[in-house]
Amino acid sequence: MEVLAVLNLGDFAQAFSKMGMFPVFDLAYYIVSILYLKYEPGSVEVSRRSPVASWLCAMLYCFGSYILADIMLGSSPVDYFQHNSHILLASAVWYLIFYCPLNLFYKCVAFLPVKLVLVALKEVVRTRKIAAGVHHAHHAYHHGFFIMVIVGYVKGSGVALISNFEQLLRGVWRPDTNEILNMSFPTKASLYGAILFTMQEAHWLPVSKSVLILVFTLFMATTKVFMTARHSHGSPFALIESWTCHLLFGSPLGGGEEDHHHAAAAAPSSPLKTKEELSEGVRKRKAKKAE
Repeated sequence: MEVLAVLNLGDFAQAFSKMGMFPVFDLAYYIVSILYLKYEPGSVEVSRRSPVASWLCAMLYCFGSYILADIMLGSSPVDYFQHNSHILLASAVWYLIFYCPLNLFYKCVAFLPVKLVLVALKEVVRTRKIAAGVHHAHHAYHHGFFIMVIVGYVKGSGVALISNFEQLLRGVWRPDTNEILNMSFPTKASLYGAILFTMQEAHWLPVSKSVLILVFTLFMATTKVFMTARHSHGSPFALIESWTCHLLFGSPLGGGEEDHHHAAAAAPSSPLKTKEELSEGVRKRKAKKAE
C-alpha cells in the first residue's frame, strides 16, 4: 500500500472507478458486441429476412447480462429496458452495422486499429459490470458469497451464457456451443474477476475496490487487445488450468486445448471457432464468390 501511495495510484484509481461509462464506453461496448453478432454465421441473412429478430439478438448481445442477472435476483427481466438512452444508442449501432450504405460503418469499426481501441474500452465496461454485480448481490445476500460470485460472473459474461437462446432467435440450434462446456477467455476471466471482487467485498483482499477495478481493467484490456491483434482464441490461463485440473480432477495435461485445435482443424466451419474473425473470413469468401 505504501507503493501505491508513493505512485499516487490510489487517487487515480478512485477517479477512474467513479468515471461515467455513458456514452463513450457504453458506445464502444455496443459496437464490439454487435460487431461480434455480425460475425456469427447467418446473422446478415437474418437481418435481411427478419429485422425484428436481428434487433432482438443485438439487444441480447448488449444487455443479456442484465436480463439474466435480474432474473436470478428476482427482478423483472425487462427492467433494464427502461433506460431509453441506452436502448436507442444500441439500436442505432445495430442499424449502422447491419444497414449502413456500402457497409461503411462496419468497415470503419472493423478496421483493426479502431477495433483494438473499442475492444479496450469494452473491457472497461466489463470490469465495472462484474464489480457492480457483486456489489448488488452483496446488498441482497450479505453473506451469500457464492451468489455474489455467480451474479458477478453473469454480469461479466454477457450474452455468452444465454448464447443458445440467442441462436434460437436466429433459427439456429447448436447445443455444442454452450459457453459452460467451451468457456472462452472473457467468460473465464469474468468468473475469476467475480471471485476477486467477492473476496474484496468480504474484506479478504487487502486492497480497495477502486484499485482492484483499475488493476483488473488493465489486465483485461491489455490481454484482450493482444489476443485480438493476434487473432488468438486461446486463453492465458490455459497452462495453470491444465495443471490444476490434472492435479484435482485427473484431466490429461493440455488435452482440452489440443482437442480444441484438432477439432478446429478437422471442421473449419465448427461453431467453436466462429466467434470473431474466422466467421468474418467465411462471409468475405461468400461475398467474393457472389461477385
